[in-house]
Amino acid sequence: MSSEDNRSSSIDTGTAENSPHEPSEPNPSLSESGEIGNLLDSVETLPAIAQGEIVPATVIKLTESEVVVDVGLKCEGVIPRSEFQSGDGQVEIAPGDVVHVLIEQYNEQEGTVTLSYQKAAKQKAWEDIERAFEEQRTITGRVLERIKGGLTVDIGVSAFLPGSHVDLRPHYNLESLLGREIPCKIIKLNRKRNNAVVSRKLALEEELTQRKARLLEQLREGAELTGRVKNLTNYGVFVDLGGMDGLLHITDLSWGRVGHPSEVVKAGQEIRVKVLKYDAEKGRVSLGLKQLAPDPWEGVPAAYHPGDRVTGRVVGVVDYGAFVELEPGVEGLIHVSEMSWSKRMKHPSKIVSVGDRVEAAVLDVNAGQRRISLSLKQTLPDPWKTLARRYTSGSVVEGRVRNLTEFGAFVEIEEGVDGLIHLSNLSWTKDVQHPSEVLKKGQKIQVVILGLDAAKRRVSLGLKQLQPDVWTDFCSRVEVGDTVRGKVSRLASFGAFVEIEAGVEGLCHITEVDEDHSGPSRLEVGSEYQFRILRLNPAEKKIGLSMKDVERPAASAKASPAAAGTEAASTAEAPEPPAAREETGPPSAAESEAPQPAAASGNEKRTAGSGSSTGARREVPQVEKENLASGVEHDQS
Repeated sequence: MSSEDNRSSSIDTGTAENSPHEPSEPNPSLSESGEIGNLLDSVETLPAIAQGEIVPATVIKLTESEVVVDVGLKCEGVIPRSEFQSGDGQVEIAPGDVVHVLIEQYNEQEGTVTLSYQKAAKQKAWEDIERAFEEQRTITGRVLERIKGGLTVDIGVSAFLPGSHVDLRPHYNLESLLGREIPCKIIKLNRKRNNAVVSRKLALEEELTQRKARLLEQLREGAELTGRVKNLTNYGVFVDLGGMDGLLHITDLSWGRVGHPSEVVKAGQEIRVKVLKYDAEKGRVSLGLKQLAPDPWEGVPAAYHPGDRVTGRVVGVVDYGAFVELEPGVEGLIHVSEMSWSKRMKHPSKIVSVGDRVEAAVLDVNAGQRRISLSLKQTLPDPWKTLARRYTSGSVVEGRVRNLTEFGAFVEIEEGVDGLIHLSNLSWTKDVQHPSEVLKKGQKIQVVILGLDAAKRRVSLGLKQLQPDVWTDFCSRVEVGDTVRGKVSRLASFGAFVEIEAGVEGLCHITEVDEDHSGPSRLEVGSEYQFRILRLNPAEKKIGLSMKDVERPAASAKASPAAAGTEAASTAEAPEPPAAREETGPPSAAESEAPQPAAASGNEKRTAGSGSSTGARREVPQVEKENLASGVEHDQS
């Protein structure tokens, strides 16, 4: 049977089935000319199909190797099943689906047609690509593989994506894009060579510009926006607002203490933020997260008052104190001086640690400056309030030298109680210029309490009071007018300083050395002489001495014992009467320099500690009494 007969048969059958006006049975009276006419009309209604044309086709059935489709011709088309398979080998069509196919060959006489689904898809893709290229429209592609210099992207056809056009910034991990759907723009196209080059960078820039324009429309101080955490730093968080990045400083993350932004947010997290400041010229946006929540300091004046006892958690320890969190977002400071009653400042870490629960007393509240001053020692007993019950003046206590200063030494006699040993109370005999000459820091010593003043928190201590006062002892054994023996310790322009006993020193003024006021040059340092006491002042520890009218010449320290003994014997046999001394006047320089006898007078023996004089006391003439009265004018300390 010829193709025309098949076509005629198909047309007759179709006409009989589809015409509602014809009877179900053929009209035997139909003329031959009428049949020919109907046949010609049916032929004219067949679609005109040209080779290379893309037409819609309806899927009729699927077999293991083929897909049968109807393209509206008198015959059905067959397409290999493999053309419909996806990358994973699955066929995602079903009978009744409409697909577009390409007419590769059509033989009307033989009634055969060759179709291709992939070629139709490729041709249609090229047409879409050309239109997108002309319109500079963004299209979507799927990354297939990594190749030299970039990536291969399926945009309907295989296209090349250069590595420099992968992202807005250099992208070093191209493999992370494999299998992902990405937006891109066509930057180069050559259909004849089957060549297409795309750019993801241009598509992202266009998207960024559009998002930025939308953002600027609503960007203003006080506005609440949604962004995504882009980057974390030690000082804050960068948030992508969509076309522009904003900085969320670490201090604006929470009302409470934040050590690192990662404690509050994470990279990639979507958060709601508030615009705190926007600088259009510099393009900077400052954001806040804690500003979306109520400020806890608003209720502080009503909740905390000076004198209150509060409990909190130590959240920070620094050199100058410890920070205590009283409630989320509200912290107080315990200064290092409020850690303990002791004046010996310890580092706060020696008393409290981060995480400790502590009870403290509120000293001051300043909500405007967001400060609460706390005290730890105010919750402990004050040792100064009961000090008078534990110590009295004159008590001997033990303590540790805590600090040395220019004016004395501080000694801690118990925890929180320090006393001061003044320089003048360190030694009876030494002229102490600095306490380090007597004491060392950290040394344990015994001291005498000289005075207590709990109101002013002061304790006066003494070290020398542990020993008897040599001046008091000396002044109890001598009187004005007594003769004493002393050694010249040092010379000055106004006189000579004489050491009478250990720790007891007097001054012989230049006018009391001799009558001609020749000065102390006739005296030698280290030599011993006899002196007469002109003045005693135990309170000021001053003694005025004179070499005039001394009963016996002082023996030189350099004189031999034999000579001293001989002269002592002769002097004992023939003492010079006071009247003769008065008439003849003071001794000559030679007499003054002569060796003095070893035997001391009765007054010297008293000085030596006998307690009473063995010889008769010399009567003091009237002129000598006048000299004694004027001795105060010559004495200089």
